[in-house]
Amino acid sequence: MYEAFHNTPLGFVRIRAEERFITSISIRDEECVEMPSPSAAINLAIKQLDEYFAGKRKEFDLPMNQPGTDFQKEVWKNLLTVKYGSTMSYLQLANQMNNPLAIRAIAASNGKNMLWIVVPCHRIIGSNGSLTGYAGGLWRKQWLLEHEAHVIGIGQTKLPF
Repeated sequence: MYEAFHNTPLGFVRIRAEERFITSISIRDEECVEMPSPSAAINLAIKQLDEYFAGKRKEFDLPMNQPGTDFQKEVWKNLLTVKYGSTMSYLQLANQMNNPLAIRAIAASNGKNMLWIVVPCHRIIGSNGSLTGYAGGLWRKQWLLEHEAHVIGIGQTKLPF
């Protein structure tokens, strides 16, 4: 198991990997120490996260192996279909998965996503357009959505660029 910490505009991320696969990327509220990683997968994740924050990457191409149930993996696979700069409600996601009664289970699976930004759970919002729960804090979810909108030139953003 490999681990590294990397500073981003939203704080430090902890990236964990097995030999060839990223297993988790999580945002931290505390300060961490950046250290070089011996893992090629982690170094690739750092490079792609930096490109995302620089507005140069809209999709990630990382070797990932996030542990979870079959249902959770199906939810995370569907999250990957939500385009950069757009949002989808939990209800829309449930309908896309042909499982309209599974909204709560989908929301719970969304909350267990361990691949921050890479599997874009931040793009899922409430049916009324509200920013619902987000493990990294709602202010980060709003920042990510505004960042993506700014990069593709839609809407009005509050980000200082």
